[in-house]
Amino acid sequence: MDICIILGSKSDLPVANKCTAILQEFNIDHEVRVASAHRAPKYLEGVIGDAINGGCKIFIGMAGMAAALPGVIASMTTLPVIGVPVGGKVPLDSLLSIVQMPPGMPVATVGVDRGDNAGVLAIQMLALSDTDLHSRFVNWREDRTARVIADDESLRA
Repeated sequence: MDICIILGSKSDLPVANKCTAILQEFNIDHEVRVASAHRAPKYLEGVIGDAINGGCKIFIGMAGMAAALPGVIASMTTLPVIGVPVGGKVPLDSLLSIVQMPPGMPVATVGVDRGDNAGVLAIQMLALSDTDLHSRFVNWREDRTARVIADDESLRA
């Protein structure tokens, strides 16, 4: 398994689905787990250990409210961690909880509810050492550019 996505609660699944859709598009081996940093820290530690033993290369942590999950994941591994703040009544809380990490304990943070961008960032990381994946990613980006140009041309026609 290349990527382990850990959710703070099952209610974060709609954001995770955005991530898994892009990972599936690129045939990236991944799993989705639920393990709260606040309610089940020992269980979370086991989930992280299982993922590492299963060959995980990148963790993606998704949480809302006081979103400590990505930071706690980062404290338990030296592997890259991508944090996705999950919106709610006050989405700024989750964003700041993830982005404001102390020195030496980084979490790469994407926008609120941007599970899709977490997937894209993880693919870019994996593509650093996988030439086939890199080539497919370049083609994917070029396709997105072509769509924007086609949209512009259709408005000008």
